[in-house]
Amino acid sequence: MTDPAVELRGLRKAYLVGHLRRRPHAVLHDLDLTVERGEVFGYLGPNGSGKTTTMKILAGLLRADAGTVSVLGRPLGDPAWRHRVGFLPEHPYFYDYLTPREYLDYAGRLFGIPSAERKARSDQLLEQVGLARYGGVAMRRFSKGMLQRLGLAQAMINLPELVFLDEPMSGLDPIGRRMVRDVIAGLKERGATVFFSTHILSDAESLCDRVALLREGRLVKTGRLDEILSAGDHHLEVLVAGIGAPVAESLPGAVGARAIGERWRVELPRGVPLGPVAHAVEAAGGRVLAVQPVRQSLEDYFVSQVDPSREGRKWPLAD
Repeated sequence: MTDPAVELRGLRKAYLVGHLRRRPHAVLHDLDLTVERGEVFGYLGPNGSGKTTTMKILAGLLRADAGTVSVLGRPLGDPAWRHRVGFLPEHPYFYDYLTPREYLDYAGRLFGIPSAERKARSDQLLEQVGLARYGGVAMRRFSKGMLQRLGLAQAMINLPELVFLDEPMSGLDPIGRRMVRDVIAGLKERGATVFFSTHILSDAESLCDRVALLREGRLVKTGRLDEILSAGDHHLEVLVAGIGAPVAESLPGAVGARAIGERWRVELPRGVPLGPVAHAVEAAGGRVLAVQPVRQSLEDYFVSQVDPSREGRKWPLAD
């Protein structure tokens, strides 16, 4: 159990694009990544950054052009790890004439799970993902969100040690998103490793032990959120009342001021002394209501690192 859950070294992948003149388009560039056992790892990046390609390589659905991959301490080509892993693709497809119970029974058979255990586990998973009422309904009647829930259930039918989830929140309403967060938290609680990609940064911020930011097939940053965000620009927000715009905008060290009703929210760079600010507010007949440090959000950091429009770049072609 000392080996990482996932280890990628020098991973490369390119697709041929174009119609008349086919040319390779690199999607992953010498990707090095390690996911430790028992952690929830968020894989973040804009559309076309290579997240789904990475997931498909890890699931054995694509072959990398170069590099090495190990899963649960085994080489990617060794089938011994596959029964210990669950996978939810970004766009799950199911036989629409089957019911959820029939499909989970089928998935359980593939893993060699005994009949009684398959039934008990299927019922438990359908209850967990909120589909217990629809266990006997043909899936052709299901919405995208309901199919996403079923996809999550099938990814857990074998009680996996490692779960790959590609955009697990896709198509889900707020209740469904909360359910997925609870499922991920439950997997971590029982010691499983979760590797998931998402565009919903608030979910990543609340769930992940570590994250990796991917841009155009290259890692921008990997690490714990507190470490990554501590490198961002922090500032203080001072909430004041009883002053007008000229005073608010000219407070010592202020780099911004915004009116909120009859109050002002004044932004100060970290390190600016608060004493002169408080004195200036009081001298103008106002009062300081609150002072709070503001940490850079994951969304702010994400946009600053991967938004191509900030550097005049174009979006890549495909994920």
